[in-house]
Amino acid sequence: MKNRLHLDFVPDDQAAEVERLVALGARHVDIGQGEQTWVVLADPEGNEFCVLSARS
Repeated sequence: MKNRLHLDFVPDDQAAEVERLVALGARHVDIGQGEQTWVVLADPEGNEFCVLSARS
């Protein structure tokens, strides 16, 4: 079942935020995005979300 809502987060430090979220139980997900500036993660229940690169 696909997400009914998709969230995109824009942290100050993308790498640090991805590391923090993975430590809290998120996992990397490959949805066919290839090499992008964002990282796709899923929470423990499988809900996908993206962590975007910081705004300049």
